[in-house]
Amino acid sequence: MIGILTTAVLSFLLYFLLVLIAAFKNRMRKKMIWKNALGLFVFGTVIMSIVVYVFMPPITVPNMLLLNVVVAVILVPAVYGGARIPVRYETAYQSLSGIVLLVVALSIIGVFVYSIFALEDSYESIPKSEEEEARPLNEENTPISVAPESARNKVQKAMSVVPNTQFYDLGKLQAQRVDGEIVYVAPVEFTSFWRYLRGKETEGYFSIPATNVNAQPEFIQEKMRYTNSSFFNHNVQRVVYSKHPDHIQSGEAQIEIDDEGKPWYIQTIYKPLFFSNRPDMKEIKVAVVDPVSGSVETYESDEAPDFIEGSVSGELAALENEYFGKYVNGWLNSIFGKKDVKIPNESGTESSVTPIFGEDGEMYYFTDMASPKENIDSALGYTLIHARTGELTYYNGKQNNGIMDSKGAKQIVNKEFPEKRWTGSMPVLYNIDGHPTWIVNVLDPNGLFKRYAYIKANDSDFAVFGDTAKQTLNAYRLQLAQDPSSIEGGSSAELEDKSGVVNRVLVTSTDERQAVQFLLKGETTIYTVTTSKAPLAIFLKEGDEVDLKARIRQNGTATVEEMSIKGISE
Repeated sequence: MIGILTTAVLSFLLYFLLVLIAAFKNRMRKKMIWKNALGLFVFGTVIMSIVVYVFMPPITVPNMLLLNVVVAVILVPAVYGGARIPVRYETAYQSLSGIVLLVVALSIIGVFVYSIFALEDSYESIPKSEEEEARPLNEENTPISVAPESARNKVQKAMSVVPNTQFYDLGKLQAQRVDGEIVYVAPVEFTSFWRYLRGKETEGYFSIPATNVNAQPEFIQEKMRYTNSSFFNHNVQRVVYSKHPDHIQSGEAQIEIDDEGKPWYIQTIYKPLFFSNRPDMKEIKVAVVDPVSGSVETYESDEAPDFIEGSVSGELAALENEYFGKYVNGWLNSIFGKKDVKIPNESGTESSVTPIFGEDGEMYYFTDMASPKENIDSALGYTLIHARTGELTYYNGKQNNGIMDSKGAKQIVNKEFPEKRWTGSMPVLYNIDGHPTWIVNVLDPNGLFKRYAYIKANDSDFAVFGDTAKQTLNAYRLQLAQDPSSIEGGSSAELEDKSGVVNRVLVTSTDERQAVQFLLKGETTIYTVTTSKAPLAIFLKEGDEVDLKARIRQNGTATVEEMSIKGISE
């Protein structure tokens, strides 16, 4: 309540200044002026407290300026009328009150203008870097996730296990790593105000593995009183606002689960740039709310407890992408010249971004960037935003030039199954053995998972579909290895003679092809050879000595054209 009262009282600064001027200029009516002013202040504070309680405006310069103008416009005339002070409109511009109002009007215009040019300052506050190429995909450390639509569909079907299920709807789905496994978690939320009055507490949350298309949801009973759908002082956003009225809340609070299985509501907050509501990306914090007691602990986003994956909300990540793409050369350039401007695509699963987990175990938000020019469906690059620090990495190397964007990848899937009305969802761009590749979930009209699609990003005709991520990946790699138009299969790299001892071996097979991938001791280059080129390679094992001719690329992959195995080929 302290934050609400503080905001309400700060809304009366201009009011009291004008009352003070009125009392100074009309000393004979001073007592009546102050009597009316204080009475209206008490009444106005009550009304303003209710308004603040409902709408929760953050204490920022633009907001306070607007609220002060509204309060002064409504209440100051009442003070003048109650004290019977004559007003001479023809000379108002010469009065002290007129000067104050003129300054306030100019301040409003100034804040509006500044907020436009503050877009560039907000862009500069983004912690950012650029890289030319992402590292090749490791399917074990960089798992392919199930689309949240599919997970939500399964959880919705399991809602009947929730006690008093008629009271609740499924809340926001959140990706998280729990006990080393990537899962989606979602709370049950009240359906209405009357359900909240009857139920008072929600029953718990659902958890479902995010990397297994056959997984089933599990309901964990954990009573929660402070939630997104609760009302009055039990609403999470209101609890956070009461403690941090001078911060802006980004998006809806989401739950994350600690190591003991206890849920916590996580709300991203930030301090805006001075004189504007534009975000300062260096001032991101996270408020952690206990849904049982309502206590709030606040941390810098990168210093939040370890169990919190997304201390930077998807909504703020989407805004960061927008500022990064549009305002690289300022606001005017984003409208007229549009030099270096990039527009984030809206194919993401959460506020136009898609949460994914990197091989370092950390969560990132993925978004591909497109040209502002209409009817251009090629991607300029893509961003990954660290979900704890907010640091943005932009990948825009030569390898990504001319590749299709996420909308194009989804359209390929949509055209593949028109009779079944299956559609593409959650497209994510991976680097698979040096090839930019769109990985897309294929869903039926009910949101149920049907296929994985691996689409070569610079070749719309190169698409592989499969039932599981591993099966589809193996088939895709085999097709890459035998595709003469691919970079690996072409002659862009000169043949080199190599020899060494095999350190690791992986055999991948489909109905049409078999390929062997291996590493040599002391090297990290991934060598690929198909059995059509070296039939005996199928018998390769760790410790074998090999001589080979290979085309070695700079990204750490190589295609073997000829190979002999000591003890087998000789």
